[in-house]
Amino acid sequence: MITKFIKRILRRDPMVKHTQANNTGAPKRIPKKSHRIDPHLLSKNAVKVTHTLQQAGYEAFIVGGAVRDLALGISPKDFDVATNATPDQVQRLFRKARLIGRRFQIVHVTFFGKGHPEIIEVSTFRALLDNAGDHVAESGRILRDNVWGSQGEDAARRDFTINAMYYDPSSETVLDYHGGMADMQKKTLRMIGDPAKRYREDPVRMLRAVRFAAKTGFELDSATRAPIAKLGKLLNDVPSARLFDEILKLLMSGYSWRAIQGLKEAGLHHGLLPLLDHILDEGEDSKGANDFVKLALANTDERIQSGKSVSAGFLFATLLWPDLLKNWKANSSKGMANIPALHDAMDDTIATQSSGMTIQRRFESDMREIWSMQPRFERRVGRYPYRLIESPRFRAGYDFMLLRCATGELNPAIGQWWTDFIAADPAGQDELMASAKNESGNSPTPAKRRRRRKPKSALPPEGAAS
Repeated sequence: MITKFIKRILRRDPMVKHTQANNTGAPKRIPKKSHRIDPHLLSKNAVKVTHTLQQAGYEAFIVGGAVRDLALGISPKDFDVATNATPDQVQRLFRKARLIGRRFQIVHVTFFGKGHPEIIEVSTFRALLDNAGDHVAESGRILRDNVWGSQGEDAARRDFTINAMYYDPSSETVLDYHGGMADMQKKTLRMIGDPAKRYREDPVRMLRAVRFAAKTGFELDSATRAPIAKLGKLLNDVPSARLFDEILKLLMSGYSWRAIQGLKEAGLHHGLLPLLDHILDEGEDSKGANDFVKLALANTDERIQSGKSVSAGFLFATLLWPDLLKNWKANSSKGMANIPALHDAMDDTIATQSSGMTIQRRFESDMREIWSMQPRFERRVGRYPYRLIESPRFRAGYDFMLLRCATGELNPAIGQWWTDFIAADPAGQDELMASAKNESGNSPTPAKRRRRRKPKSALPPEGAAS
């Protein structure tokens, strides 16, 4: 009796809007023998969330990209749960849960254990918004999205068929409303509903289409691809922070070069990201810039595919380096001293990029520090190397300098000298300092013998993105 009473109380929420629309059609129920999802790939915490919600009398499913990856035999990085419980009702069931967002309200349920905390994102089934009044702008972009509906409506609201499948861990059944499993077998990425209308609702879906195609190797079907070039300008209305997050996901997908090529094919690169304009320029003058960026992106993809962490600040520093180098040389040709010319070039480069997508300040700080180190790697005299090696971001600057050496922008001997200097004992470092002195022909002030300290890592702990 007490349990039933608690369930009735939890379900009451007179302040929440629900629609009375019927389901948009019965889903295809796909059993385990057909979808072959391996339960061992599931997050125990995601299963716990669905189980807790179901025990409280609600519907709950793992949904979206996690189901797509599970069906492909890939262990998902993140797990989302969809339910007919409202955000307030979800929050009452979990101790470590908090409401997130205004335009699209969801609940983050946090679990602490070994390693990093795991956040399970729980969303309430959303309704169709064809007649939602002030919830949709004149352009078609959804402004507010907290009208709850049925699971069928929620499935129709999702972007691509392969992301609109619901998995119930208790019955090991997949509910497929829009033929997502069949599209996966055909390696096709297809938008649910009218693609042009869906892109107007949320222009970021155009970037997501490119990212998913690059990550999965699937082809965009013709109807899904056709409106993108024409509607790309709608991305100008997307809040800068959200645009940055989506571009960062694209670059951190593990298939960044393929994704950037996809942007070009879809006609989305010009103006959106000034840093991509020179990358995709096939002119002879841009060859060196392209080589540098391709190498940086290849290294990033390799690290991500190997499960290693990548610094977003380091990544953006590499992408913007060709523009910065061009500005730096232009300033120097005007008679500016080397270091002031570099700092002015930093300001100009970042300001130009901000006309498209604004890079978050915390990453901008890392970028500036990495760039500022570059002239210092060529000053291998006196106390400079000892001071540089103690910099908190030395390793990032060192890795960046090695990229410059690999593309021939900087003499590879300088990179080898620093590699040897890092590994040497104090006596070996003295010998390397003497060799650098002979190369330069300078007679620097003798350096004081210092206790050797190992340089700090350029990259954050495994799993971090910054």
